[in-house]
Amino acid sequence: MVRNSREEWKTRAEVFDAFTERVLIKLSSQKHFDGLSSIVSPGKEAVVFAAAKGEEFVAVKIYKLETAKFSKMYDYIRVDPRYQRVQNRKRQVIFKWAEREYNNLLLMREAGISVPMPITHRDNIIVMEFIGHDQLASPLLAHNAPENPEDFAEETFRQLEVITKAGFVHGDLSEFNIINHDERPVFIDFSHMAPLKAPNSDFLLERDVKNVCRYFSKIGIDKDPETVLKELS
Repeated sequence: MVRNSREEWKTRAEVFDAFTERVLIKLSSQKHFDGLSSIVSPGKEAVVFAAAKGEEFVAVKIYKLETAKFSKMYDYIRVDPRYQRVQNRKRQVIFKWAEREYNNLLLMREAGISVPMPITHRDNIIVMEFIGHDQLASPLLAHNAPENPEDFAEETFRQLEVITKAGFVHGDLSEFNIINHDERPVFIDFSHMAPLKAPNSDFLLERDVKNVCRYFSKIGIDKDPETVLKELS
């Protein structure tokens, strides 16, 4: 959560253009949430907010329309067989990027992966399950190492195997895209996820495995990336 008021003001200013505000009003009028609350994750491409919905909270992820590096998004999405008709136009790319993340979350829920339940999406906004307790978001693995690293690592690699068996690769997996929720891994940020038949899938899978192995080696769990890749193939 952003705590410095100047930084929070800058983050909000980058997010709330007139178009995005209209989409938020539409989603709120549809009863998906009552209003945005605190910033959970101030990312470069998107910002995640906690949003009140009655007595509970949901997460609202907003992709920035003005500052998001859509050319990099396009490079990733255009080789996904599911999105090859996307044109290299800024808003279309960002909208399809958000749509892809929403659809990927649905696919992973169906496959049995621990991910936030996607609720709805519209243009550059995704509404999903809030992972945490009350308004306090569960921490990223990068910021809160597990109490039992061996069990946490085992479950992480098991879920990684399930993703590949389902025919996909996360594409951006690291300790910054895994939540430590009550000592269980919850995978997030599925906008990069692509089918294994995509031409860049080998590169993405190798990067995922190396990132995860590197993290766990730092906390005493040694896993050889090459061995893991062989087991996943």
